[in-house]
Formats: sequence, structure tokens, C-alpha cells
Amino acid sequence: MKYSEIPLTFSVGEQQLLGIAAVPETPADRGVLIAVGGPQYRVGSHRQFLLLARRLAAAGYPVFRFDYRGMGDSEGPLRSFENVSEDIGAAIDAFQRSCPAIRHVVLWGLCDAASSLLMYCETARDARVDGLVLLNPWVRSEASLAQTHMKHYYGQRLLQREFWVKLLSGKMRVIHSVRELLSNAVLARQGSSSQSAKIAPFQERMANGLKSFRGKVLLILSGEDYTAREFIEYSSSHESWKGLIDSANVSRCDIPGADHTFSSAEWRARVEDETLKWLEHQA
Repeated sequence: MKYSEIPLTFSVGEQQLLGIAAVPETPADRGVLIAVGGPQYRVGSHRQFLLLARRLAAAGYPVFRFDYRGMGDSEGPLRSFENVSEDIGAAIDAFQRSCPAIRHVVLWGLCDAASSLLMYCETARDARVDGLVLLNPWVRSEASLAQTHMKHYYGQRLLQREFWVKLLSGKMRVIHSVRELLSNAVLARQGSSSQSAKIAPFQERMANGLKSFRGKVLLILSGEDYTAREFIEYSSSHESWKGLIDSANVSRCDIPGADHTFSSAEWRARVEDETLKWLEHQA
């Protein structure tokens, strides 16, 4: 289907933000808003957000991608992923103005953008949003990272021939490696020793957002990504997350071998395919 890409400006307070709407000739009533994660702008790593938007628009779905305040071509000071809910709400408003046919909005985000979207759901309770696509959500803390390293890195290293060759040949800094292992073990134990372990506020807000959300959720996880593994460990070991990603409204897709940003054409196409398939199922 043919579509048009329309640059738009919209405001949050006194700052002007820039976005790009991809609007099909005959748009569906469900649009996709792509939120940006990390220190990047609306094109995304490996042009992923641009290519995704065009693929979805060609299938009939309006898409909007934009720069937060302080990023890309938008005005204002740089903001953390924990403090962009106002930007997301204003972007949804601008998206609907650009394409009045939209009645339902799906929010799509990778890494800390996925985290931001869940926090938006917690604070806004936006009835327009009936779907979330979350890729490798960010829940990083010292303890969660240590737990992931203990389970997925050190365990694998002990089974690798290269590790033992380096150790026995004297090429490995043994004291440094042991100290690193013990440090991770202590942090991991602190993180899992009891249910009363402190949870960083943003992780609690993410859980509350998912818990209160009544729409459908697609969770996409990379097979070779510590952020994805950390999310799995965290969501299975903290009381506030208990049962959330196993809920009936959550569909999960694991992509074996994929890195954090789905950097190959094959992995990117798989993400696009899974997103489209899920959108069609919602329709």
C-alpha cells in the first residue's frame, strides 16, 4: 500500500518536538507509536525504527516516530527514560491529529523505551492505548546484572576449553578473575536473598504499569542479550513482577541468536514479521 511520510512539530510546554508520521492511503484504525530508547533519535540503531515504520505503513498501519525533548531535532534539555511520559502523551496527541482515522494506539519500544512505555501506562492510564510491543525491557541494577553474569557468563566460561587453556598456561589474571567472581556472587546474593530486597523505583513503576494494563502485550526477547536475560531473571525473582509476563494478555517471542538491537537484516525482518502478525491478530 502507498503511504506518505509527514514531518510534524508538536509542543510539550515551551519546547518544540519533531516527529515523522507514516500515513497509508487507506489507514487502519490502529496506529503504532515507536518510542526511542537510549541516547539515539527517531531513526534508531541500524535504521531499525525507520525501516519498521515503512514496513508497517506499507501494510496499512499508520506509524509515528519522534524525538524526545533534548534528543535529535527536538528542543529542550536531555531527559532520562524515567521522565518522558509527558513527551509520549503529547506524541500520541500529535499522531492522532495527523491521522484522524486512528482509534487505537499500540506503543512499541526497545530497551529503556520499553521501560518508559510501561511507566507511561502506570501514570497516564491512557484509554487510547490498547497494545504494547516491548523488546528487551531494561531493568538494570547492580544486583540483577550480577545475577545474570553468575548464571549465564561464569557458568558457561567454566565449560569452555579456552578458559582452562588460559588458566593453566598462566595467561589469565587469576586473582583479578577470582575477585570479580566473588564480587558478582555477593551482589547476586544480596539481590536474591529475600523478597524484602530493595527494588529500584523505575522497576516497580514498570511492574505497576504492566499490572494495570488491560490491553494486549507482545514481548520480544533476544537470545544473545544480557538485557533480555536480566529481564527474565528479574521478572521471575521479584514479588512485584510475579506472574506478570505469564499473563493471558502477554504473548512472548524469543529470537534465538539475536543481539540487543537486532542488528542483522534477518533479525530485523523477524521483529517486523512478529509485530505485523501480532497486529493482524489484534485486528
